Amino acid sequence: MKTKMNKQIQTIAKDNDGGSIFKFILSELKPKGKLLTPFNLIAFPVIILGIVLIVIRFVSGLGSVTNLTQDTPWGLWIGFDVVTGVAFAGGAYVLTFIVYILKVEKYHSIVRVTVLNGFLAYLFYAGALLLDLGRPWNVINPIIGNNFGTSSVLFLVAWHFLLYMIAELIEFSPAIAEWLGARRARKILSGLTIGAVIFGITLSTLHQSGLGALYLMAKDKIHPLWYSEFIPIMFLVSSVFAGLSMVIFEGSISHKVFFNQISEKNHKAQNGILQGLAKICAGAMFAYFFLQLLVLIHGKNWDLLNTKMGYWFLLEMLGFVLLPMFLFLYSYRHRNIFMIRLAAIMTMIGVILNRLNLTVIGFKWDAASHYYPSWMEIVVTLTVIFTEILIFKWIINRMPVLRESPSWVEDEKI
Repeated sequence: MKTKMNKQIQTIAKDNDGGSIFKFILSELKPKGKLLTPFNLIAFPVIILGIVLIVIRFVSGLGSVTNLTQDTPWGLWIGFDVVTGVAFAGGAYVLTFIVYILKVEKYHSIVRVTVLNGFLAYLFYAGALLLDLGRPWNVINPIIGNNFGTSSVLFLVAWHFLLYMIAELIEFSPAIAEWLGARRARKILSGLTIGAVIFGITLSTLHQSGLGALYLMAKDKIHPLWYSEFIPIMFLVSSVFAGLSMVIFEGSISHKVFFNQISEKNHKAQNGILQGLAKICAGAMFAYFFLQLLVLIHGKNWDLLNTKMGYWFLLEMLGFVLLPMFLFLYSYRHRNIFMIRLAAIMTMIGVILNRLNLTVIGFKWDAASHYYPSWMEIVVTLTVIFTEILIFKWIINRMPVLRESPSWVEDEKI
């Protein structure tokens, strides 16, 4: 398969007119590999049902498929698809900073797949945001200058999302150029990478905290154990270990599913990469736990710990922050790869709990009637996730993301 792909790329490189590229793309749209896999058998029915529900949502309105109301306009699609999903996409800005700014080449082999994962996450979660807007056509207002407030946090988040997706697309674009055999375009796009990285890192630090700033205005609605004026900082710090835990989780799966695309050198380097990421996660989680402890002391909410919500808060902090932090440290010192992956999964669960506690579970927790997502909201969320995974697989199987770049790239460097 690899030899055939190289021949196709060489053909495109020699004949670089639009017609040949168009034919090449059409040929690449054909399915590769087995269609009747366990994942596909689960994903395809869910996606089909999800598409039907999305059509119903846009035809009949939000109330036809969700449990959202005028009093609770934000639910699962914001709390999980957007707020949680963006945290998991944080690995892209962290790794590009480490590789391109700090020049730590150890992690260079996983930069492309991490950037791809981040780009797809933002693309799909921005799409999921459209589902939650009562008037989705107004999403372009911040872009065209129509009835928006420049002092609004949502205005800033909207622009940050748009610009960051463009920055990540530029960062990933050399892989697209290599796939198409576009040598001149690849050279130009590679020259833009460092600028896009710096711009993307700046935007990431702003919108990761910006998402948290959205909830600063809801002081009377969020449980005191989760509300503080430091929510933006907490969102930013937690995005570091959330994103890197996703990198560990996704990388571990990719190394099994796409084993034949990864060079022997990168296979051998995988354990060292995971150990380094575990160390960074442990440091970020310590900072996060310490900040949460300071906020708890400053807020004087000790009495709330001896309540049902207090026990839930302790489960989040002790079971899914402090415990995985120690697991990361232990596994780093003892080079226990299984423990690193276990700690990453626990950390991801903890991040999901934290974001949902803030946006759904602890939001208007004392109301007479509480919001619960409908089964249709859950199906649509799974549709977004499964579709993203399928497109991720499609790109990995065709573009030089995990495998080495074409030989002509190395020849041009020489």
